[in-house]
Amino acid sequence: METKHIEDWLRDAHAMEKQAEEMLSAQAKRLDHYPVLRTRIEQHLEETKGQAKKLEQVMSSLDIDTSVVKDLGGKLTAFGQAMGGAMASDEVVKGAIASYAFECFEIANYKALIQAAEHASQPELVRVCKEILQEEQAMADWLAEHLEETTEQFLQRSENSDLDAKN
Repeated sequence: METKHIEDWLRDAHAMEKQAEEMLSAQAKRLDHYPVLRTRIEQHLEETKGQAKKLEQVMSSLDIDTSVVKDLGGKLTAFGQAMGGAMASDEVVKGAIASYAFECFEIANYKALIQAAEHASQPELVRVCKEILQEEQAMADWLAEHLEETTEQFLQRSENSDLDAKN
């Protein structure tokens, strides 16, 4: 069984989930005026924490350590993205767009990892990645379905000088 790519891609996936955890946490804290979006972000944050744990378990079973460097890099990137978004006057819209793009990135990564796991005859890894893929797809679908609504809410709030539209 060739595991080089699986090991690298699992470390990447773990770092990606840690980055997502940081981004979602920062985003949820600032969504004061968008309760529907905040609730879904918080739900996905819990899913993301569970995804990281699932990856850690499967990595442990395959004797693969998590990469501290990649995880730290992901957290620093997430922090930078969160700070950049916090400064934007249209933070909620940019955040929703960035979240959708990130979900699509995660989906593509899990599809590749599933193919590699199938190629290497790793059924448990395939199962875990398919579970995670379903959650990522559901979040991407939700974000896509609600982007217009979120944007409309923002536009309505931004037209009223008495309301804070940013977040």
